[in-house]
Amino acid sequence: MSAIQDLRKTVARLRGPGGCPWDREQTHQSLADCLMEECAELIETIDRSDFEHMREELGDVLLQVVMHAQMAEEAERFDLENVAFDINEKLIRRHPHVFGDLVLENSDQVLAQWEKIKVRERKNRSAGVSDNAIPAARLPALLFARDVIKRLQHSDKGSDGISNFAKVQKMAKDLDQEQAGIMLFEIVAACRLAGIDPESALRRHAMRIIDNIDDAHS
Repeated sequence: MSAIQDLRKTVARLRGPGGCPWDREQTHQSLADCLMEECAELIETIDRSDFEHMREELGDVLLQVVMHAQMAEEAERFDLENVAFDINEKLIRRHPHVFGDLVLENSDQVLAQWEKIKVRERKNRSAGVSDNAIPAARLPALLFARDVIKRLQHSDKGSDGISNFAKVQKMAKDLDQEQAGIMLFEIVAACRLAGIDPESALRRHAMRIIDNIDDAHS
């Protein structure tokens, strides 16, 4: 039996009759914060290049995936095999330049093709699913803003949706990771002094950009 199957068996035992009371009480909703915390801890090891602890944190994130899949299996919705099958199919579908005949020459073309496929997939979903596939309610504001900018770059609005884009371009030429960290930290400090919640301010502005993109496509 593989280590993954051993893990599935262990989680099923924890969730089963006579298992752990805490594990048996958990739901998808109750574990949502745990998932975010485990991902944050994994990201910290990545930022520190701490490979010894990265292995452990990857395991903690994997446990969250297996737990959610186990709960879904108990409710007869899907199981871990379905999850693995779906992501494998998605990878193949979104890499036609690897698994098909499409020829792409660089990463920019790959990303553009990826976005086109995502748009086509969203259109094929059931009615009522928003084209805004960015989970604003859960994603931290910085990551949300980054994904909004990525979407903006692949939309008809392009750089027009970014105010003072010429200034942003000039800033980007000489910007390195340390300088970016200092600038972001100083902005957060200024917000603190001004009594502004930087998370809320950035999220609201990013949501306005998303609304403008959706209005342009409607």
